[in-house]
Amino acid sequence: MRDRIRVVLIEDDQILLQTYKQLIEAEEDIVIVNGYTSFERAEKCLAMDQPDIILMDIQLPGISGIDAIPLVKKHSSKIHVVMLTVFESEQQIFQALANGASGYITKDSSSRKIIESLREVRDGGGPMSVQIARMVIRSFQKNTESPLSKRETEILRMIAEGKKRSEVAEELFIELETVKSHVKNIYTKLDVHSRSKAIDFARKNKLI
Repeated sequence: MRDRIRVVLIEDDQILLQTYKQLIEAEEDIVIVNGYTSFERAEKCLAMDQPDIILMDIQLPGISGIDAIPLVKKHSSKIHVVMLTVFESEQQIFQALANGASGYITKDSSSRKIIESLREVRDGGGPMSVQIARMVIRSFQKNTESPLSKRETEILRMIAEGKKRSEVAEELFIELETVKSHVKNIYTKLDVHSRSKAIDFARKNKLI
């Protein structure tokens, strides 16, 4: 049998941390080297833990899971990072993958899916939850001749996800009035007069 897969868990929710630990430790070919509630704590022990894979929550106190990926790679390019999250934001998915994540799994995935994802990474694969994979595929099918700017597309996508304008402003670190101005431009470019029609038009024409 191959050497056991060495896994480090980073999850700020203690209950979830223990749940994942118990789940994975039941597998004969995987060993949980350590578990941490923040990346800062884990980073100090990476040299000692020597993980093959880090299974990490995307929303961590202090350094976020996404920002932690390059730091892991700087420590060792051989360590694979699999993101575990409740979020399905396209922006976060691509940022995580661009930063070097080897996989992206949502927390509502089955226990079997999580286990199989660790083995898949070990074998050179890039596991994703079904809904994440669909989102990635849709992004490649977008209309390349969109009348919207990159920022307008981003804002419309976030609105389509159900975010309020104030939430969009906060997440993108821009003023609320700036968001309103972008929305006005979106309506003008798409020749629509409501949020629902803008979203409907954008989806039908693969703008988001």
